[in-house]
Amino acid sequence: MTLASLVFAFIAAVLHVYIFTMESITWTKPATWKRFSLTSQADAETTKSLAYNQGFYNLFLAVGALIGIVAVAMGAPQVGWTLIFASCGSMLLAALVLAASGKKYLRAATIQGTTPALAVVLGVLAVTLGS
Repeated sequence: MTLASLVFAFIAAVLHVYIFTMESITWTKPATWKRFSLTSQADAETTKSLAYNQGFYNLFLAVGALIGIVAVAMGAPQVGWTLIFASCGSMLLAALVLAASGKKYLRAATIQGTTPALAVVLGVLAVTLGS
């Protein structure tokens, strides 16, 4: 279960790095802002600084998960699991907030929240059962 949890935490981290890229680097490109349901280039420009900031939140969550994975793999499980549970737990909670924002966000929330949820559940089982 440890390996499975670490794999799901890694996938969650990679996804959040991708989200960071969209929000903080390519936000004003039509392919990106359309993906976030914006309707015009002007809207993308208006929300650029907000998206930029939000993107870095996603990056920091990803970095926390990645450092946690490395820590577990290198024999520091207390540090590693703490980082994984904090980072992936925050990703999951953010996905729940997104889902609560409206039905049109359910697909994005599911994509954003599934892998961190699996990482947390499997990680808790691994720590509890010692596997």
